[in-house]
Amino acid sequence: MTLMENISEVTEFILIGLTDAPEMQIPLFIIFSLIYLITLLGNLGMIMLILLESQLHTPMYFFLSNLSLVDCVYASAVTPKVLMGFLTGDKVISYNACAAQMFFFAAFATIESFLLASMAFDRHVAVCRPLHYTSTMTSTVCALLATGPYICGLVESSIHVAFTFHLFFCHSNVINHFFCDIPPLLALSCSDINTNEIVLFTLAAFNVFFTLLIILNSYLFICIAILKMPSAEGQKKAFSTCASHLTTVSIFYGTIIFMYLQPSSSHSMDMDKTVSVFYTMLIPTLNPVVYSLRNQEVKRAFKKVVGKAKSSLCFAY
Repeated sequence: MTLMENISEVTEFILIGLTDAPEMQIPLFIIFSLIYLITLLGNLGMIMLILLESQLHTPMYFFLSNLSLVDCVYASAVTPKVLMGFLTGDKVISYNACAAQMFFFAAFATIESFLLASMAFDRHVAVCRPLHYTSTMTSTVCALLATGPYICGLVESSIHVAFTFHLFFCHSNVINHFFCDIPPLLALSCSDINTNEIVLFTLAAFNVFFTLLIILNSYLFICIAILKMPSAEGQKKAFSTCASHLTTVSIFYGTIIFMYLQPSSSHSMDMDKTVSVFYTMLIPTLNPVVYSLRNQEVKRAFKKVVGKAKSSLCFAY
């Protein structure tokens, strides 16, 4: 009997999830529901604040609003299914739904990496060429720097999904993860996955090294420009404009490098799941917090919008 005759078609997968312990399901449901709620409120609130407040209609906040949108989408690609598993115990996901989840998560995680590079370039121009900032960061340039990441993300995600779901899954349909990520799905395949591993590593390496090259190059020139500033106050102000972005970059790229730039034989699924929680659920929550707590313009804009809202309510009554 040939291998093809032994392969039965997989129509659904079972996600093991974070834990099977019954006593942990409700507490984890509550914790991750709160995290997801904060993610949506924080990121959608940031988008609304940027739309409503004219002083935030600058390239920096244009990119930040896109980052918030991306965080909402890629958190929403994973978290609702995880919450459903905690609440109902239903950990089954259809073949097509698994492919869709992988597509949206991979696409928007990739988009985020390129958006962070675009934001680094924006900070580089703001600090190193302040007098030419307006003429350099035109609406056309901003549009290109924003749409480029979306194109790259959608193309690369399509490649990942096409290569992954072209495989035969005959070892099992039980995914040792809480969502349809690439490494655990490759572990289920009885096909030759060497090509898939090369594609995964190549695209992940390209994303990381290309975007990090832009980011590190931008910050090298930023550091040089800051050190040349005559006043300590000017140095502090210049650094404060970059601190939030640097924090986000460090957290995001640290987890991505750990997850995808290692061979499958090196993967510990329990460790991968722990790290995955961090970048699928916590990073989208942290981004608006980091940018709001460390940014005086956002704080002032928030107080102004709240003040307007209070005035409108008082006038209505």
